Amino acid sequence: MNTEERQLAEMLHRVTPEPPRRVTVEDVAYRVASEPQRELRSRRGSLWRNRGWTPVLAALSVFAIAGASAGIATVATSHHSRGGAPSDGTPPASASVTGSPSPTSPSQSTSGGQPLRVAGGMWGAELINRGSYMPGSLTGSGDSIFIAGSGSLARIDPATGATLQTTPYNQLVTGRPVIVGNTVWVVATYNGGDIVLHGYDAQTLAQVASVPVPAIGGVSGQSAGVLAAAPDGKLYVAAGDTVAIVDPAARVVTHRIYLTGIQASSVAVSPDGSKLYVGTGPSGSFRLMVYDAATERQVSSSRMPGNAGNLLATDGGVWGTTGPGVNGWRVWFAPGGDLARSFRVSQGAGGSSLPSYSGGVVWVGGTQELVCASPATGHVLARATIPTDNGAIEYFDSPTVLSSGHAYTLYQDQGAQLAGVASLTPPAACRTTGS
Repeated sequence: MNTEERQLAEMLHRVTPEPPRRVTVEDVAYRVASEPQRELRSRRGSLWRNRGWTPVLAALSVFAIAGASAGIATVATSHHSRGGAPSDGTPPASASVTGSPSPTSPSQSTSGGQPLRVAGGMWGAELINRGSYMPGSLTGSGDSIFIAGSGSLARIDPATGATLQTTPYNQLVTGRPVIVGNTVWVVATYNGGDIVLHGYDAQTLAQVASVPVPAIGGVSGQSAGVLAAAPDGKLYVAAGDTVAIVDPAARVVTHRIYLTGIQASSVAVSPDGSKLYVGTGPSGSFRLMVYDAATERQVSSSRMPGNAGNLLATDGGVWGTTGPGVNGWRVWFAPGGDLARSFRVSQGAGGSSLPSYSGGVVWVGGTQELVCASPATGHVLARATIPTDNGAIEYFDSPTVLSSGHAYTLYQDQGAQLAGVASLTPPAACRTTGS
């Protein structure tokens, strides 16, 4: 390049400057660290020297800027259409109940924030903990609530709504955690011939057990509600062509109930431990078998069309879900485990709700109504229509009643992008045994 060409290039560069570059957090930190620093002095003399603290100040500048950015993002995402909602600094979670809150270590505690009135205050409903959780995964014991999100199992304080502990956990099959003594049991692996149960300490959520339960013949593709506990603490697992019985104290499979060439898809044990209910069947057909738990001999068998599962046993018989179908999903009750005498308890479109037995009654939620029913007869004791939020679906799932007498449920409002755990004050009819 000759002299004239170089001069021309320099002139063009001056009249066409480079486009401005976005200033990054790293730029600010670099400038803070590079600029001459003054000594930081207290009123009584020099305490900090610029040389030793320059890297720390640079790091703090990055933390402050990143924190401010996160604060701006929180403000931007925490506003929703509900007027008068309290601002607790916690952004509402995604409406999808298949998401997951950010897990915390067992030593951390996350505040639940100020309770928020939801669903028009139906049954006194208030959101006490915000997070995205898996449907049908909420259960309670003593003074704690346990619930699964995608990627974690959480323990929640119902008094404050605070998340006390979490531990990594991916829920692979529908079903709530099972609590035996001071241990929370979940299905950690359920695929092909592999089944593994994990046990967690009910206070710390530290893992205390891992029990392999091989599935003979492979697990069912219709599995839903595959883990149940008997009053004596034994665990029953739908394990392929068998039902495996696990001793949680010894951490081993003690024996099995072998089925006749069919796969177990769901299990439930009666409250007195006398009966075992096993659901089986290919897609489109459901068979319910009743066993004497002491002798492990089959007592009866009945069938119904459709895909069913999520069995729940009470004194009067067995409950389950069927669907979705033309009319959506439905929850049914079979007196004595006889499907020929079964009848619908609740039905609705959208997300179904697993029946739950807690506080002496059976609960069924969903998107249309929330009911409590008699565990002996299956008859509804009280019901409430679940409102919509300006046309958007509001959802309640499987309430649980703690020793305090207070009820809690999984809640979701698609319109307001709210999800989490809500407290309830059910009517007096739901606070009886319903016999």
